[in-house]
Amino acid sequence: MFLFFITSGLFLGWTLGANDAANVFGSAVGSKMVKFKKAAIIASIFVILGAVLQGAGGSHTLGKLGSISALGGAFTVALAAALTVFGMTKFRLPVSTSQAIVGAIIGWNFFTGNPTDYNSLSKIVTTWVAGPILGGVFAVILYVLFRAYLNRAKIHLLQLDAYFRNALLVVGAFGSYSLGANNIANVVGVFVPSAPNIVLNFGFFILDGTQLLFLAGGIAIAVGIITYSERVMMTVGNDLMKLSSETSLVVVLAHSLVLFVFSSSTLSDLFVSLGLPAIPLVPVSSSQAIVGAIIGIGLLKGGNAIKFSVLGNISLGWVLTPLIAGVTSFISLFFISNVFKIKVVENVSRKLVETEMNNLDTSAKVLYESINLYQPFLFGVIFILSIAVLYLLFKTKKIKERNEIDEFNEKEKNYQIQTSLLEKEVEATNQNNKKLEREVNYKKQELMSLALSIIQKNEFLEELRAKIESLKSKKDNLTIADLNKLANLIKENTNLDKDRQSFDLYVNKLNSDFYFRLEKKYPDLTDNDKRLCALIRLKLSSKEIASLINISPKSVEVNRYRLRKKMNIQHGDRLSEIISKL
Repeated sequence: MFLFFITSGLFLGWTLGANDAANVFGSAVGSKMVKFKKAAIIASIFVILGAVLQGAGGSHTLGKLGSISALGGAFTVALAAALTVFGMTKFRLPVSTSQAIVGAIIGWNFFTGNPTDYNSLSKIVTTWVAGPILGGVFAVILYVLFRAYLNRAKIHLLQLDAYFRNALLVVGAFGSYSLGANNIANVVGVFVPSAPNIVLNFGFFILDGTQLLFLAGGIAIAVGIITYSERVMMTVGNDLMKLSSETSLVVVLAHSLVLFVFSSSTLSDLFVSLGLPAIPLVPVSSSQAIVGAIIGIGLLKGGNAIKFSVLGNISLGWVLTPLIAGVTSFISLFFISNVFKIKVVENVSRKLVETEMNNLDTSAKVLYESINLYQPFLFGVIFILSIAVLYLLFKTKKIKERNEIDEFNEKEKNYQIQTSLLEKEVEATNQNNKKLEREVNYKKQELMSLALSIIQKNEFLEELRAKIESLKSKKDNLTIADLNKLANLIKENTNLDKDRQSFDLYVNKLNSDFYFRLEKKYPDLTDNDKRLCALIRLKLSSKEIASLINISPKSVEVNRYRLRKKMNIQHGDRLSEIISKL
């Protein structure tokens, strides 16, 4: 039965690992200095070590707050705390497991009529205030010292980045050890009075029943870290305040020191030996310590980087956690006791209660009697307030989700409108481009027609020259018919100059951009060189070019050779291909 009842404690350990591991490695993972997988492995190993080696201190204080001797009661209290933490984790709030277990124990005290040790409760509540304050103070001191060292050391950025990554792993390991040492009492502290009286000898070390209980709880925390802690890590590491690598290191170290201070019996004994008050060994809230450290750094930098809306949600989680845990514990105990008939409390004799009352002073007795008298009324008020706050929180979350959906839909609608406008604009541009392309093709065809016309007319002129030479040889035999043929031939070619002018105009108009690019790349070319390039671009042969510009084909070849030299075209490269790519 012990193994069955302890499952609720293991579930609580899983929720603690899922939630509070963010306080150790959340800033490092959130700032992307450490990968989650590596952080989870290191945290799991050291949290188990801390739980087994140094976890006894805090459980003693929780035992004073409410000594739950019945396994059914311990099971129900741990389950109520676990459900509370799990619910808060679903809201991505880094809540306090310490507050959950304390609230659940007080709920058990209310249900069973067990007296609450208000001295122990005051110590625990004091740490809920001192934890974040001390975390902030540690963070500010460490940050100032750290910045002073870095300013003097002047380490290269790449080397400094490597140092930060290694330091975050070391500090994270220390923080995980402190988390296990301080918070294992939250997980299985209520089961300590019922721990089996056994001792296991492993050769190198010996574990008694309580330490085995701590080992099981530490393993449950480790499983929670590995399986579910990444979501909350991103909340602490990114949402509350953007953290650099150096602030991540300082925040984790400050948080770890707070946990270590309130779990170290050696440090507490040292204070007593120096004549100082003993440090209370209580399971403090690691969430409050880490948030206090982040706020301390944020305030030191002016406070502008802190996201106070996120801080408000976290603070609301801290207020609700013990209330919800207490109400959940009370209702669950009623259900377990009356439906399943499981004993949730051992019979406490009236004499024992009277002994406890006699140990209290007069004011404490009055307070205790008043609480017992109005206990149903107080519980009802707390229950109604908790339900009201939960309802408001639920409604607020729904409204926020609805606003986010509406905002997303509005953005999507605007995006679709803009996309439609862009598509229409692209379509119109494509139509214009096609129109321009058709006009260019038409102009090119017209230009080629003119070129062919000029070439044909040049051929007629060559024929005319041959006819004239032939008539010269006739001399006295020249007839009127011969002269008429010559007149008709000349008449057919009277428009040659006009066609040549039109051709030159088309060439210059169609090649204006081409001339600009040509001049930009080859500034030493003359106007004749540019004209030759334009004609080559039309894919005309040397003979056709010669006919168009009224020179011999040989002269065209000479001009092409000179053009290659000016354009620095290597042997083997084709002039026409290079010109067509411009």
